Amino acid sequence: MSAPLRLVLFDVDGTLVDSQGSIVAAMTASFDALALPVPDRQAILCIVGLSLPNAMAQLASQHSAADQHRLVEGYKDAYHAHRLEQGAASSPLYPGARQVIEALHAVPEVLLGVATGKSQRGLDALIEAHELERYFVTRQVADHHPSKPHPSMIDTARAETGVDAAATAMIGDTRFDMDMAKAAGVVGIGVAWGYHDRSALTAAARVIETFDQLPQALDDIWT
Repeated sequence: MSAPLRLVLFDVDGTLVDSQGSIVAAMTASFDALALPVPDRQAILCIVGLSLPNAMAQLASQHSAADQHRLVEGYKDAYHAHRLEQGAASSPLYPGARQVIEALHAVPEVLLGVATGKSQRGLDALIEAHELERYFVTRQVADHHPSKPHPSMIDTARAETGVDAAATAMIGDTRFDMDMAKAAGVVGIGVAWGYHDRSALTAAARVIETFDQLPQALDDIWT
């Protein structure tokens, strides 16, 4: 009898890749273009993981909806330009990420996916830059879902793969990821190297310190 399928979903920014340089630079450019005060770095990193309109609504809550829309479009343009200029270097993989992805992918019953606040264009470009196309069987992005922590991304990934909630894990660095996992009824594993402080990951079943701890954490949870 074959083993039951498992689904491991990864957040991207702050979990798989360290994109904070590009995020802060693009956010700074978008506010500068409208001559608006730029939020500080920590405020910017605190909204990573939210869909861009939701993130901007928090960062620019004192500004009009029209200005928030302009900020969103300015951010998209600046981020895209930064990625074209720097390629994969704009969002390097965290140490151990590729090795763990390859190891999990090699297990026949384990399926890998992505659930991210990035756009489809942004995710596809990042996956191509790092040559990760063959690893992720489901890719959920902000274009097609409510913002995290709504469970829609996880629910859709499970529907696409046919994996039960009890056999699904969400890996992420923010409270939005862990709250999304809880809302979807799946286990959340927090990572300590991302953009939210460990203390914010209260909904996580556990928090790992390095990527190489992930396979054992999954084994412990599922066995």
